[in-house]
Amino acid sequence: MDPNQDKEFMRRAIALASESVSLGGGPFGAVIVKDGVIVAEGSNSVTILNDPTAHAEVSAIREACRRLGTFHLSSCTIYTSCEPCPMCLGAIYWAGIKQIFYGNTRRDAAAINFADDFIYEELERPLDRRRLPIRPLLRDEAQQSFRLWQQKTDRVEY
Repeated sequence: MDPNQDKEFMRRAIALASESVSLGGGPFGAVIVKDGVIVAEGSNSVTILNDPTAHAEVSAIREACRRLGTFHLSSCTIYTSCEPCPMCLGAIYWAGIKQIFYGNTRRDAAAINFADDFIYEELERPLDRRRLPIRPLLRDEAQQSFRLWQQKTDRVEY
């Protein structure tokens, strides 16, 4: 892809971040591009929607999947105004997006009180040493849905 075009897509993500602030959202924007064309845009609307998952990247992924009629975006690139948080990074991996460009770093976000680094640090800790208790429960019963999935002959793999 053309480096100038990459810059234009990033500028759009940055503009979405600034627009989000003016609308009462967080300072984050993202665009998803396929074949040199923006197929979806998103901005942070966590506080607008009272939805902690309404991050720019997740919103853009949802819109791109809806518009393209698929849950797999392997032919797409995401441009995001800030290095993705762990949730967004996970969503990007699950969507199969082939490349990420970002503006601000997660440390830049931490400097204005966004706690992405805290979650990155938590993920590196053993389960029994995390601040949020995480404990297994009823694994034997939970296995039933996995057995059903394995037996399903018309399942859609992802």
